[in-house]
Amino acid sequence: MSFDDLKNQLPEYAKDLKLNLSSLARETELDDQKKWGTFLASAHAVGEPTTLAAIKAQAEAVLSPEALKAAQAASAIMGMNNVYYRFAHLVTNKEYSTLPAKLRMNVIGAPGVEKADFELWSMAVSAINGCGMCMDAHEAELRKHGVTATQVQAAVRIGAVVNAVAAVMRAEA
Repeated sequence: MSFDDLKNQLPEYAKDLKLNLSSLARETELDDQKKWGTFLASAHAVGEPTTLAAIKAQAEAVLSPEALKAAQAASAIMGMNNVYYRFAHLVTNKEYSTLPAKLRMNVIGAPGVEKADFELWSMAVSAINGCGMCMDAHEAELRKHGVTATQVQAAVRIGAVVNAVAAVMRAEA
């Protein structure tokens, strides 16, 4: 399945999503690695098979094998971290925030791509998963690496649209 096939499968009521997919694919705030890595990490995070297959096919045409692996790793590690840190942040007993996580997160230190790219992909996934603590941490790290607010916004817009497209595809299945 291609990216265009995905857009064409969206029903008429999701026309805005189709238009947003098209405009985000042409997004110029992000270079191709940042953009398609964000698309892939987001699609991997939402896990809807049709959306993931179409976006992965497009990403494979653009990204190196290392970047493909790193985008999927960002989704995987954030799937764990977003739950844990959202719990630590939201639970009334703040003692949990002082305890060590005791979870392996080696990929964050050595993702196989530029740190800023991995952080951007992690930001999009954290937005999808709704972890404010993680979003704050990734945003601060991105800004240290010179990533602009408009670039962060572009990545989160990609995550938001991919999430919505996947929801429509699940509902229509």
